[in-house]
Amino acid sequence: MRRRGLLLIGISLALAVSAAWVARNWIQARLNASTAAEPVKQVIVAAMEIPFGTKVEARHLKTISLPSHAPVADHFERFDEVVGLIALQKVIRGEILLKEHFADRNAGSTLAAIVKPDMRAVTVRVDDVIGVAGFLMPGNHVDVVAARMVEQRAETRTVLRNLNVLAVDQTAQDKDQPVVVRAVTLEVSPKQAEVLVKAREEGRIQLTLRNPLDESHTPDDSEIVAEAAPVKTPAKHTRAAPVRPDSNGVTIIRGTNVHNAESTT
Repeated sequence: MRRRGLLLIGISLALAVSAAWVARNWIQARLNASTAAEPVKQVIVAAMEIPFGTKVEARHLKTISLPSHAPVADHFERFDEVVGLIALQKVIRGEILLKEHFADRNAGSTLAAIVKPDMRAVTVRVDDVIGVAGFLMPGNHVDVVAARMVEQRAETRTVLRNLNVLAVDQTAQDKDQPVVVRAVTLEVSPKQAEVLVKAREEGRIQLTLRNPLDESHTPDDSEIVAEAAPVKTPAKHTRAAPVRPDSNGVTIIRGTNVHNAESTT
């Protein structure tokens, strides 16, 4: 009886091991079939927040797996593709990194990398008033108001609209608290740069902060406002020189007609 019990236990263990092996193979086959049916791709995401204008390092990155049919375009798949690039906007933790949000690592300085190819960076000196009391931060948009004296009268007009602020006081990082700055770097087109420098030389300029939700103008409407028409001065009327009578004749004036007659004396 004892030997028979041991035999039954051995048979039971063998059956259990066989069942586990069969189950394992079945599960592995299903997993392999599932993987073969739905391939995945590796996508680079932010392991931490990447501030605007930051050069990307390996510690900023991690990879996740997504189905190959996931609608993610222009993404990175390897660390070496993104390490060293410059962030053109703030990237939050867990966000998929897209190529359009980063600038080439060979673009030079951080500021030069974030300037669009057809644009220029112009720095203007500001004070507490012009700099909107220190509330300007990279990524804000501003209008430029110019003031000048014309015939001893102040004339003001908006010369540029919806300019992107690249940096404040040589800092291109995001700020959370207002800081009084001494210089603001704006992103402008070559023509806008000429208008800005001209307005600064003719008088004073003032920056006005725009609401980021302002829909009165489209985001790409950075424009040059038409210059005010020059002040016209009234034309001076000159009097005609009086007609001097001829000493040898008589001058007859009838309305606007002048007639000289010979003297009879």
